[in-house]
Amino acid sequence: MYMNFWYPMATSAELTDKPHKVQALGLDFVVFRDGQGKAHCLSNTCTHRGGALAGGKVIGDNVQCPYHGWQFNGEGQCLKIPSLGKDAKVPARTRIDAYPVEERYGLIFAFLGDLPEAERPPVLAVKEWEQPGWRCTLQHFAIKGYYERSIENGIDPAHNEYVHDTHGFSGEREEEYKVGDMRIEESPPWGRGFWHTFQAPPLPGQLKQYRPGEGTLEAGTGFFGTNQVWTYIHPGPNYFIHQYLYERPIDDNNTYLYLVCARNFQTDEKADAYVVERNQYVANQDVKIIENLHPRVTPQTNTKEFMVPSDQCILMYREKQKEWAQKGWRIDYDAMKRNEHKVAYAIPSPARREQKGWVLDAVPLVAPEDAPAQLAKSERLAG
Repeated sequence: MYMNFWYPMATSAELTDKPHKVQALGLDFVVFRDGQGKAHCLSNTCTHRGGALAGGKVIGDNVQCPYHGWQFNGEGQCLKIPSLGKDAKVPARTRIDAYPVEERYGLIFAFLGDLPEAERPPVLAVKEWEQPGWRCTLQHFAIKGYYERSIENGIDPAHNEYVHDTHGFSGEREEEYKVGDMRIEESPPWGRGFWHTFQAPPLPGQLKQYRPGEGTLEAGTGFFGTNQVWTYIHPGPNYFIHQYLYERPIDDNNTYLYLVCARNFQTDEKADAYVVERNQYVANQDVKIIENLHPRVTPQTNTKEFMVPSDQCILMYREKQKEWAQKGWRIDYDAMKRNEHKVAYAIPSPARREQKGWVLDAVPLVAPEDAPAQLAKSERLAG
């Protein structure tokens, strides 16, 4: 798992007048709205005695710890320590990590890392959001699987034939089946993808009118950063489905997924339920595969899986992951888990680059020069 990327922490609708606990990258966070309705994301651990802030209250613009009433604002500053009296000066070292937040597409994104604003990768843009002629839906669900496995599934063209009966023929045409040429699309510096053409069966149910029989389907997909995937499906002339998947790794065995699906057909609200149902039908087929993969996490050397030409985009993703590990962004998850009952960790926030003296330890990271060896070690542990 990697810091210095944007992660979806909650839907906008989930933020009420109470703090909201979110798990990501093996740690706990609190997400809340201040008195003006602006969303904030903080480390969940109070710097006093380790209280969980998400179990407290929102008081004005602050989140209040349920243990001793300490209050923290959206910038992570402690503004009130009741036991000191109302006029007491609050020491600066009581602060906690606060993370940049963007609210878009009905989601709360937090940048979990310490990069300056100019150096941060962007959130994968939904170009069709609120555009004339398009309708978007949002759905979300948890899986018991590792996020990298899910990302790689999304950029794998060969699985469609066998996993999705709406995308392929379930292997019944093996003599005719082959993954065609993959036309690579660059998204520097944060991702890559491809387009390809394949034969697909008739569309089901209400979608039958757009392709009533077998036909050629044009589709493209690619990764963006460590945890985001775009998929464009063009089942027929002027009939487009554009999907954007945002994933939040919870730990090494659980992931939460948010899917924004844009369509340029049946754009009235009453069609939303059917679109969501069809998307979930396909997603459940993927989940069944991902939750039963072995090893659980992605092997970090390709010699442990026999790769073929249709795995080209997956290999590109793995190379990018290694690049980000060499930047020092890869969390040493094994070290963190060994000490989880002894040490309260936090993802370092941008403020740590400017301010010294923090109570919580920064999460351990794999040193760039150690990344290849650490990746190989992780593979042995996973096996």
